[in-house]
Amino acid sequence: MAADTHDLSRDRFMLVGGLAHKGYDWWWHSFTARHAKTGEERAFFIEFFVVNPALGGSEPIFGMAPDGTRDGRMPSYLMVKCGTWGKGAKQLHRFFGWDEVEMGKGVPYWVAADDCFASEGDLVGRVRVAPEDAAAHPEWMSDAGDIAFDLRLDKQITFNVGYGASEPVRSTEAFQMFWHAEGVKCAYEGEVFLDGERYVVEPETCFGYADKNWGSDFTTPWVWLASCDLTSRVSGERLENSAIEIGGGRPKVGPVALNRKLLGEFVYEGQAFEFNFSKVWTGSRTRFSCHETETQVVWHVEQETLTARLITDVTCEKTEMLLIRYEAPDGQARHTRLWNGGTGVGRAQLFVRKGLGWQLVDDMDIGHIGCEYGEYDARDPYE
Repeated sequence: MAADTHDLSRDRFMLVGGLAHKGYDWWWHSFTARHAKTGEERAFFIEFFVVNPALGGSEPIFGMAPDGTRDGRMPSYLMVKCGTWGKGAKQLHRFFGWDEVEMGKGVPYWVAADDCFASEGDLVGRVRVAPEDAAAHPEWMSDAGDIAFDLRLDKQITFNVGYGASEPVRSTEAFQMFWHAEGVKCAYEGEVFLDGERYVVEPETCFGYADKNWGSDFTTPWVWLASCDLTSRVSGERLENSAIEIGGGRPKVGPVALNRKLLGEFVYEGQAFEFNFSKVWTGSRTRFSCHETETQVVWHVEQETLTARLITDVTCEKTEMLLIRYEAPDGQARHTRLWNGGTGVGRAQLFVRKGLGWQLVDDMDIGHIGCEYGEYDARDPYE
C-alpha cells in the first residue's frame, strides 16, 4: 500500500475489546489562524481524546485525586483539549463522562458531547476554564482561558503506515501505540475565538494537519515533526503539493520494545517518498537525535532507503512551546517533560540514488512545523 493512500477506516473509533478497558484514542488537529483585525498569526491545536470507555459512567473519572496525587484509579472520559502556541502558549481541558458522549463507531467517525463535535469534515466546540477552577483542580491538568472554534476540514495528503496499522494487526492489538495521519496536509476554514479575540482560518494560509493515535500506552521517546509549509531554496518557489511527516520513538510489540525507530513520509510535489522500517524490502534506515538547549528543542533526522535520502533539521523556541499533559490509560503520567509546539522552523534536503551516490532533488526551508519531543521520567511522578 502506498504511503499517500487515504483510509478513513483507520480514523474510526478503536476502543473495542481489550482497549475498551485499557486504551486511549485521539483525533488531533493543528493549524495557523490570523487575528481578524491585526492579521497577526497564531497557531492552535484541538484534540478529542477518549480513554477507557468500558470503565465510564455519568461523571469523568480521573487517575489523579483533586489534590494532584495519583489515587490508583484508571481514568475514563472524553477530554476536549485545545490550546495555542507562541507567546502565552496554553492548553485547556474540558471533560465529559461516558454517559454524556455520543460516538459514531463506523466509517467515517464522529464524536459529540454537548456543544463539542468532531468528524472528518467538521470541528466545533468551546473549552472555557476559569483561573480559580484551574488552580483548584490539578487533576484537570489545565491552564486557564477560553477557546471556541467552528471549522471545516479538507484532508488532502495522507501518511498511511501500511500493514502496521491494518485491520489484522489492529484486531490483535499487537502494538502499544498505533498511528494514522489522514491529513498531513489539511485545509481548514472557519474561525477561532481566543479569550474573546477573533481569529480567521483560511485554507491557503492555515498550514493545517490532522492525525490520530490509539493504543494501550504512549511511547518513549516521543518524536513528532510535521509541516506542509515548504519553500525551495533552489527555485525560490513555495511547494504547494508537498508535506513532511516524521514520528515514532520506541515501538513496543506486546512486552517487547524495539530499538529506537521513526516512521516518515515526504511528499514532494505529489511524489511520495516513504521511510518505514516495517517495509524491510525498501532498506529503510533512520538515525535521529533530539535534545534541549537552554532556549530551544532541537531535532536532527536522517532517513534513507535504497532509492531516497532525507535529512531534516528542526528547532523550536521553548518560549513558544508548552509541556503537554496527558494521563495514560493506567492513570499514570510518566511524560512530565513532553515538549509540544507548532511554530518550529527547519530545513530538509531530499536526495535520490544516482549510481553509487546521491543526487540532490531539492533543498527546502520549512515553517509552521508541528513538533514534539519527550522521554519518560525514571520514576512515576505521582508516587
